[in-house]
Amino acid sequence: MTRRGVRLAAGMAALALTATACGSDDGENTDATASGGSDTCDSVTLGFIPSWTDGLSIAHMWKDVLETRGYEVEFEEIADAAPLYAGLAGGDIDVYPSAWSEVTHADYREEYEDDLEDLGAWYEGAVLTLAVPEYTEIESIEDLAGNAEMFGGQIIGIEPGAGLTRTTKESVMPGYGLTDSYELVESSTTAMLAELQAAIDAEEDIVVTLWRPFWANSEFPIKDLEDPQGTLGEPEGLHSMARAGFSDDCGEVAELMSDFTLTDEQYGSLENKVVNEYGEGSYDEAVDAWFEENPELAETLRGES
Repeated sequence: MTRRGVRLAAGMAALALTATACGSDDGENTDATASGGSDTCDSVTLGFIPSWTDGLSIAHMWKDVLETRGYEVEFEEIADAAPLYAGLAGGDIDVYPSAWSEVTHADYREEYEDDLEDLGAWYEGAVLTLAVPEYTEIESIEDLAGNAEMFGGQIIGIEPGAGLTRTTKESVMPGYGLTDSYELVESSTTAMLAELQAAIDAEEDIVVTLWRPFWANSEFPIKDLEDPQGTLGEPEGLHSMARAGFSDDCGEVAELMSDFTLTDEQYGSLENKVVNEYGEGSYDEAVDAWFEENPELAETLRGES
């Protein structure tokens, strides 16, 4: 199936989403900071990929903020980027609050640009990486060539539809001459992390696809491989990407999201609390604890004094 065919199928799948987005899905792509609009909506649907913990963490943070301000919040947890962007463009999802839209998901953004509204980047400097354990005696992706036996001829990847997976297959592997000697194992973020943990426990060599910001970079003794050819792309921002017309329908929310930014330290502490300190079933408590440690953000986002 061609890539466009996959996208069309994803678009059809997105039509089956049952969540109701707030307001109308009509409108033009502004691709600019929202300056506010009418406040006619009373609910917001956030879509994200739960295994990508930047989206998970930020979605739960926005749930806290918006519910504090009186909005009803619904989640659409979608396993892959293609149906997520299709649902967003189709108006079934209001906001993807952590979109890698500049590089990793640039083709999705291009395909659906007339039906999207970019509310701006809340984090700058996100990057894709290939990583190995600190004890593995290579430093660059170039070093993978000729050393396939060290890694069983495998690069352990994540979801098939992820931009990182596509970039690794279409840019990194051919760029460094790895296509014939390595297989990219497409699985899930959870499965990749399990493989990484098992290899480190056994002090075995492994190479995995990763990204920053991501909590695993500080939790595992790993190092990024240098990418002298730049095949993984330039650093990018993480964006709040909305359906077209969202700022007209939900002006207050759009303005909050457009003005929102986090530093490395602020983001790292949020993700660590959500994923590691509290975990599944306690996300609300994790966000509340994070706001207690960041009163200036609580004041700005929650409206607390």
